[in-house]
Amino acid sequence: MFGGLDVSTQGCKLVVIDLEAADVIHVDRVGYDEDLPQYGTRDGVIADAPEGVSESDPRMWIDAVEMILARLASSGVPGDRIGALGVSGQQHGLVALDATGGLARPTSKLWNDFSTAEECALLTAAVGGVDEMIAEVANSQRTGYTAGKIYHLVRHEPEAYARAATLFIVKDFVNWFLTGGVDGGVRAMEPGDASGTALWNPATGRWSERLLSAIDPGLADKLPPVGSSDRPIGRLAPALADRFGLARDCLVAPGSGDNMCAAVGTGNVCEGVVTISLGTSGTAGTYREEPFVDPAGEIASYRDATGGYLPLLCVSNLANGYNELLRLHGLTHDAFDEIVEAVPPANDGRVLIPWYAGERTPDVPNASPIYFGFDLESLELAPLCRAVLEGHVLNLHAGFSGMPIDLRRVSEMRLTGGLARSPGWCQTIADVFDTPVVRVAGEGAALGAALTAAWVWLADQGRAAPIDQVVDPFVKLEGASRKDPRAEHREVYERLRQLYAALSGRIRGLESADPFELRAALLGSRSAS
Repeated sequence: MFGGLDVSTQGCKLVVIDLEAADVIHVDRVGYDEDLPQYGTRDGVIADAPEGVSESDPRMWIDAVEMILARLASSGVPGDRIGALGVSGQQHGLVALDATGGLARPTSKLWNDFSTAEECALLTAAVGGVDEMIAEVANSQRTGYTAGKIYHLVRHEPEAYARAATLFIVKDFVNWFLTGGVDGGVRAMEPGDASGTALWNPATGRWSERLLSAIDPGLADKLPPVGSSDRPIGRLAPALADRFGLARDCLVAPGSGDNMCAAVGTGNVCEGVVTISLGTSGTAGTYREEPFVDPAGEIASYRDATGGYLPLLCVSNLANGYNELLRLHGLTHDAFDEIVEAVPPANDGRVLIPWYAGERTPDVPNASPIYFGFDLESLELAPLCRAVLEGHVLNLHAGFSGMPIDLRRVSEMRLTGGLARSPGWCQTIADVFDTPVVRVAGEGAALGAALTAAWVWLADQGRAAPIDQVVDPFVKLEGASRKDPRAEHREVYERLRQLYAALSGRIRGLESADPFELRAALLGSRSAS
């Protein structure tokens, strides 16, 4: 048996699988807000932070892991049969530890913290511009990545930075805890999450010495070494094994970032598969055997969890606008779906650009949302619901246009995450992307972490197997959730995509078509039909 922990923004999940039976035998979740209220979080983030700041206390993640392992011990699952644990973690978050293993900084800046825009600009200038930055690390500098967070610590909290002996990403901090923490925990990284630091080049497999020096000449000494994806980093600490009824020889696999593990959990381990994750953020990724470097720096260049490559689109705004709309109007998910179903596709030209909290793709950290085409007769709830749904999906599609894959050659896109349970979301994604979609059953990133743990364990036992052979028996596509693009709406969605692109471009000062003319053409096409 093998366990996968997903330490995400809002909670911690555990999945335990039986490899030989190809069965998921245990699933559990700890929600930070409700199960660990002492940390004062809202949606897993410290509440009432200044605008653009998103932080959490790293001790909360450890408490969540301990809580979920304690539940496992009392669940009846034979924990002593778990051969390896893998961890999936929210990417990019910075955890600074001092030489004793204590927190050098009491909180961690998260992936959706936009307070480091100045640091990103300074680092880009220091290496000679965006093109030089992409040459250095295969990515542009974004506020989500770890490099800007480290430089922010250097510039604004130099005493905390000086105390820091180790700078971890979230998943590697959890791995350090699992392997012993202050009592000999392992300092390690793997290529997938290292890609998201924007300090390590996934195409070359090397740290950027220019960028490290621009932040601090001694920075390299504070970073864990980058090891292999397919070798264990160590064993579970004996004290933890005894405390939670786990085997003392339980391996700790390298794990990876949540996007990399979600790709594994949805079978995205061979070329031609696209996974879209619909959660707090929205992501779309596809496995490649060769690196892809976006010359514009919009699509992230990552390694995956298995030694391959994972070009990834990430938009910061997805569930946030939708969830807040439900909360403000007291709507259930089903009620929302009923409301939007009554509004015609393309919403009669009412378009929302949903940049509620800045945006990562496109790179507009100071952005705010734009409502376009809402006249005096359309300020009721139904058009707003349709605009929120289509706006988030259009934003995701606009970023996806830079991905190195031709959707005409994709038989279906695989959806995971909470919003994938909504028929309305699934249908709108199928229509906007003009591609069939299907939901993948299961727990995505946590399942992927368990599967990579099994893959690593097999190799350690001298029974190495291709990753697809390990993964395929666990990937369950929910055929009933499949949605095909509706042919009768294909033209209007093509016009809506053009309108959204024009609006987004005009707002960012780019040359683009006239949005008013495009809206008039869209309304004309609807009238004609």
